Amino acid sequence: MKRKNLLYVLCGWFCLLTAGAEAGVLKGKVTDEKGEGLAFATVYLQGSTVGSTTNEQGDYQLMVDPGKHTVVFQYVGYKSQTRAIEVVEEETPKPLVLNVQLLPDVYNLNEVRVSLSGKNPAYGIMEQVIAKREYHLKEVQAFTAQVYVKGLQRLINVPKRVLGIMKVPAGLKPGILYLSESVSEMSFMQPGKYRERMISSKVSGNSRAFSFNQASEFNVNFYQNLVKAQGVNERGFVSPLANNALFFYKYELVGSSQNNGHLIHRIKVIPKRKTDPVVTGYLYIVDGSWRLQSLNLYVTKDQQIEFVDTLRITQQFTPAAGNVWVLQSQKFTFDVEGYGFKGNGYFMAVYSKYRVKPAPFVKQPPVPATPAAPAPVVSAPVVAAAPAPKPTRKERKALRNAPPPNGVPNAEFFKKKEVLLIEKDANTRDSAYWSEIRPVPLTEEEVVDYHTKDSLQVIKESKPYQDSLDQKNNKFSVTGLLLSGYSYRNSFERTRFSMEPVTRIWQYNTVEGLVANLRIAYTKQFEDRRSYTIAPTVRYGFSNQKAQAKLQGTYNYDLVKRRAVGFEGGRFVSQFNATEPITPFVNTVYTLLLKENYQKLYQREYLRLWHNRELVNGLSATFMVDYAQREMLFNTTDYVLRDRVSRVFTPNEPQNAELATTAFPRHEALTATVSLSYRPGAEYISHPDRKINLGSKWPTFNFYYRKGLSNVLGSDVDYDFVSVGISDYLQLGLLGASEYSASVGTFWRKNQLYFMDFKHFSGNRTILSGDFSGFQLLDYYQYSTQKTYIEAHYSHHFNGFILNKVPLLRKLKWQEVGSVNYLHTNVAGHYLELGVGLEHLFKVFRVDFVTGFQERQKVSSGIRVGYGF
Repeated sequence: MKRKNLLYVLCGWFCLLTAGAEAGVLKGKVTDEKGEGLAFATVYLQGSTVGSTTNEQGDYQLMVDPGKHTVVFQYVGYKSQTRAIEVVEEETPKPLVLNVQLLPDVYNLNEVRVSLSGKNPAYGIMEQVIAKREYHLKEVQAFTAQVYVKGLQRLINVPKRVLGIMKVPAGLKPGILYLSESVSEMSFMQPGKYRERMISSKVSGNSRAFSFNQASEFNVNFYQNLVKAQGVNERGFVSPLANNALFFYKYELVGSSQNNGHLIHRIKVIPKRKTDPVVTGYLYIVDGSWRLQSLNLYVTKDQQIEFVDTLRITQQFTPAAGNVWVLQSQKFTFDVEGYGFKGNGYFMAVYSKYRVKPAPFVKQPPVPATPAAPAPVVSAPVVAAAPAPKPTRKERKALRNAPPPNGVPNAEFFKKKEVLLIEKDANTRDSAYWSEIRPVPLTEEEVVDYHTKDSLQVIKESKPYQDSLDQKNNKFSVTGLLLSGYSYRNSFERTRFSMEPVTRIWQYNTVEGLVANLRIAYTKQFEDRRSYTIAPTVRYGFSNQKAQAKLQGTYNYDLVKRRAVGFEGGRFVSQFNATEPITPFVNTVYTLLLKENYQKLYQREYLRLWHNRELVNGLSATFMVDYAQREMLFNTTDYVLRDRVSRVFTPNEPQNAELATTAFPRHEALTATVSLSYRPGAEYISHPDRKINLGSKWPTFNFYYRKGLSNVLGSDVDYDFVSVGISDYLQLGLLGASEYSASVGTFWRKNQLYFMDFKHFSGNRTILSGDFSGFQLLDYYQYSTQKTYIEAHYSHHFNGFILNKVPLLRKLKWQEVGSVNYLHTNVAGHYLELGVGLEHLFKVFRVDFVTGFQERQKVSSGIRVGYGF
């Protein structure tokens, strides 16, 4: 893992500790007109970006350096107040208590001085705001700030079972489910680049965990045309400041008021159509500069959000050095309901200690001139300065890892793809540290939760406690065994035994007849997240009376460099297409009820070794060696539950357009495979014990090479196969999202290979689809090839772009999807599938109608059903 300069870390901590030693504590309570605590009100020192936010009970605390200060108290929709204070420098400063009551602001329509272009004065104001949107979006070229984030999630109601089937874990009860705090140093540079270093993290009840509070993920910017909301709404929301906002919103001027030296206009935001991806609420606009002073907006289920009934967003901005404004505080409050669960919670962020670099186009206030003594005149020859030497690669790397110069990031700093670094000791801070650095006091509920869960942590980690939970969670369930299998855990030892569901234990096919296939996996996880799995499988066919077995093993030994090794070996059956295009359960149903034996099997005695690792950031590799003795298998039964006289079972020999027969003699095959996956510019998160890869603006490129090695260990195969591919997932805003993949491959040398060595495609002949990203109508093996091929898949998820406009369908939350699948081989020619469908049916299902064409002639059509959520 790449780390920042050690000297930088030590100096940063020295500065924090020094500041804490000298500063005094300002604390108190902010109340509303009724004398009740005002939750999430903003408190900051005027002329600075040092500030805090009140908690849910209205309490606040703030570290203040010695000297005279003006403290500003403000809340969205309330009249701000200022108070002058003086902090005396003392060896042991006493807390300064200052309680403030804020009153609702009185907005007067007579304050408006804007030329109007609509029926309501709000339109004249909003035209100015929209015209200045891009200016305010880009006015800060770069900044660094300290960000405090706190998240809380409560459960109010917990069902006994999810969907009436899956049992809820015994330890899940009403109350605070998740409580965490974090402090990060965040850097930003246009356009939209963030880098973050989490210096402290605290999770209630788990001293080993790290907070999920990534500060950069909370930067919701309404100066952007489209506000993204991952996990809440797939399409995002149109900002009320967007260039096209007038097509989506109506505006109403509630009034204007002088607040803290600025004339503030309160604008009510009203959606023209409540089912559009829009927000509702209030904007507070600064007159003259036409920027946001604050906002209070919300979305509901009318905007097609999932699991959340109402999501409210509140933001407060403040002036910063350089004639720009910055975000000072932000909070999200939400109510959650789904699958029998009900709860609420919030995430809040407080930004302070800004160092800002304004954009070049921002006009700076004049600096008073200081008279200077005349410089002495010295005659000297003019010598041209030597050009600065170009930094070496090592020096450029040092610049990327070093702190931003003067606290403001530069372009070199952002070339590093590590968007978040969590310091190794971030979760080791004691209560004294948090009491000093925490800008928002804990509520009584949060104090109790920390105390209770932290006190119980030792108990919960003890063997008797974990054994008692395991005893409840390990209870056998027939329903669970049918749907998901059975797991037996030993939480204290970090071990687990797992068994596959009945649909994989009992199978049926025409080669083996009734099959008993039992796989039991044993997994051991270590404290540093390393883990290994051993999984034996035994199999017996009652018709061909053959017993078979195999053993699999994997060892994940480096989660930072993403390295793992594994093996698999034994005597077992395998589909000719190793990706198993038809599952045992689907094949069982179609064989017994519809007399269709799509699954084609052969037997192999084999040993496979593989190794995965990330070579460099964004480039992963898999190396594999496989040795096998392979032989044909034949049908041994024709038993069915429901006979169809017009149908007969096909031989256990795939039909292929390139071969007269796919039968093969018993032989040996030794193959070596190299698979590479590369995503340029891939960003990532560095945890102390692992690395989490994120996305990139670039697609993923794939390279695959397989070589059949002849005359080694008696191997009979001799060929070379290579393919290259590309894939990506594209967010297209209100239009939805697209995903695509394409590949081309060829056998450039094929002295000897067998049908299982061919390039196979993901076909489907059943109404059930396990993978909508592949072909939906293509035969499993008809166009498998030993020659050159081209394959491409594209699908677009409209995310309700069309159906949301249909009143009767809107409430169902169904979403439309379209797909295109293409294949070209010498024999298949041009094969094309076009599909249209609906997803999110009953939240989890998807149904497509697909039509297939070959050389422009319609050849097939059908309905496909699967998961789509």
